[in-house]
Amino acid sequence: MRKFQEVEEKFLKFPDVETVKPSRSDRFSAGYDFYSKETHSLMPGESHVFWTDVKAVMWFDNVLMLFARSGLGTKKGVVPRNCVGIIDASYAGNEANDGNIGICLQNNGSEPVVIEVGDRIAQGIFTRYLITDDDPLMKKSAKGEKETKRKGGFGSSGK
Repeated sequence: MRKFQEVEEKFLKFPDVETVKPSRSDRFSAGYDFYSKETHSLMPGESHVFWTDVKAVMWFDNVLMLFARSGLGTKKGVVPRNCVGIIDASYAGNEANDGNIGICLQNNGSEPVVIEVGDRIAQGIFTRYLITDDDPLMKKSAKGEKETKRKGGFGSSGK
C-alpha cells in the first residue's frame, strides 16, 4: 500500500484550512506536488517549515523523497533547505505528530517570495530501496526482537 492521508485531527497544524493531498499534474508525472496550507513571505536567506497536514503511508522498503519544484528553484531561488527530504515508512503514525510532513524551504534569492495557501511548494517521488545482506537491523527483526516506536520529526531516526 502506498498513499497519502490527512494526519489525525489532533496533529493538524492548520485545522481551518482544507488539506489538499499531494497529486500529480498528469499521468506521466513522476512527482506528487505538495501544497502550502499557509501564506508566508520568505525573505532572502530565510527558511521556514511549511506543514502540510499530510502523511505518507508506504511499504517498509519504500521511501518518499522530497525535491524542489523547478519553477520555485530556478526562477526564485526557493529550495528545500536540506536539498532532498527523506520520508521513511516508519514516519507515518509517529507518536509525536502522526507523520505530518513538514517541508523546510529556504529563499536563496535576492527578493522576498510570497508563498500562498494552495501554492505547489515541493514534489515527492516514491521509490524502493535496497539494504545490505548483512544489515544488523534485519538480523534483529529475524530474531523477533521488537523495534522501537518512531518519535519526533526532522532528524529523529538518528536518535
